[in-house]
Amino acid sequence: MSLRCKDMPILQVALDLTLLKRALQIAKEAVAGGVDWLEAGTPLIKSEGMDAVRQLRKAFSGHEIVADMKTMDVGAAEVEMAARAGATIVCIMAVSDDETIKDAIRCGRKYGAKIMVDLMSVEDKPGRARELEDMGVDYICHHIGIDEQMKAITGEQELRELCGAVSIPVAVAGGLNSETAAQAIKAGAEIIIVGGAIIKAAKPAEAAKAIKKAMRTGKKVKSDLYKKYKPGEIRQAFMKVSTPNIMDAVHRKGAMIGIMPVNRPAIKIAGPAVTVRTADGDWAKAVEAIDKAKKGDVLVIDSGGGHIAVWGELASWSCIKMGVQAVVIDGAIRDVEDIRAIKFPAWSRNISPHAGEPKGFGEIGVEITVGGQIVHDGDWIVGDQSGIVVIPKERAQEAANRSLDVYERENRIREEIKRGSTLSKVLELEKWEKVQ
Repeated sequence: MSLRCKDMPILQVALDLTLLKRALQIAKEAVAGGVDWLEAGTPLIKSEGMDAVRQLRKAFSGHEIVADMKTMDVGAAEVEMAARAGATIVCIMAVSDDETIKDAIRCGRKYGAKIMVDLMSVEDKPGRARELEDMGVDYICHHIGIDEQMKAITGEQELRELCGAVSIPVAVAGGLNSETAAQAIKAGAEIIIVGGAIIKAAKPAEAAKAIKKAMRTGKKVKSDLYKKYKPGEIRQAFMKVSTPNIMDAVHRKGAMIGIMPVNRPAIKIAGPAVTVRTADGDWAKAVEAIDKAKKGDVLVIDSGGGHIAVWGELASWSCIKMGVQAVVIDGAIRDVEDIRAIKFPAWSRNISPHAGEPKGFGEIGVEITVGGQIVHDGDWIVGDQSGIVVIPKERAQEAANRSLDVYERENRIREEIKRGSTLSKVLELEKWEKVQ
């Protein structure tokens, strides 16, 4: 009986980690939750080599082991390498030369390994899939890459077209979770490849069970994590993560230095900046900017790091009434007790009872420097107890989704520490230290 008739649909876990010990433990828990196929993900293979495939085969002798080689050349050599290590399915890239794929197929037949071809970066996916089926590949994979996922691309319609174009099983990968797995099956996919929604879960077995339930019933199982947010959902995404999460996601760029929360504890905020440049103590433009801001905006004021206040309680009340979310000041603020009492979110470099005069020097909506960071009008500002981070507006959606990825990965690391490990042991830090 064919695999399609007997065993579909299949849940495949992509073990996209860099440490084999962690991958094996997560795989064990995922299998307990119902995962059918185990994939040695590309990061794992690049980090640990073919030993990743060998160890998976040794630990899970009754399961299909997929080696995501992402082969682009020397197809036979890489298929042989993976197959001899224990892989039963090897992944080749569809953008490879036809001869690379044909030679991979020939080698797969020789060593008893099936060939899955990944259509990532292919323009005409249905057309290329038909060509690949004619060549003799075993599976086609519709794959939205991780970097592409940061733009909340789903490719559902493309998947439907692809499934209708070929008669061999179609796999689908790219940010799937318990809410979207059933949709993928309805679109025609027969192999559901899940990475983050299982490997980042504190309890992979439970995550796998939820996905299997969705696959079995055809109904989504609610998930609060492992989602990608669209342009209109940026604030919602940023409000789920911390400023340290964001810094880790954007290569540690954008943190304002010396700008501290006025409230204790800080009230979390996220919104587009309205920029103000003014002189020390000149509060005219700072206050005028309130009338120009939109609901949810954050006023960001550059007063040169001064010690004469350009902001106080009455300006804060004005923001509350206008729906302005918060203020960030590279300079001084006053009326701190009152601002805390009305719970208006504020961050500043200095606190002073001394207010200057509304002289009107300065500009609104211009490039400024606050806390050592350049801020443009419309850039995203996220603030919490740890401080303030600025994210360029053109990168906001991507940064938000990458920050969520950091947050989700930490959930699994935290769980491993709670089970009796330490951060150093979980991450095997000594292994990655630079050689002196």
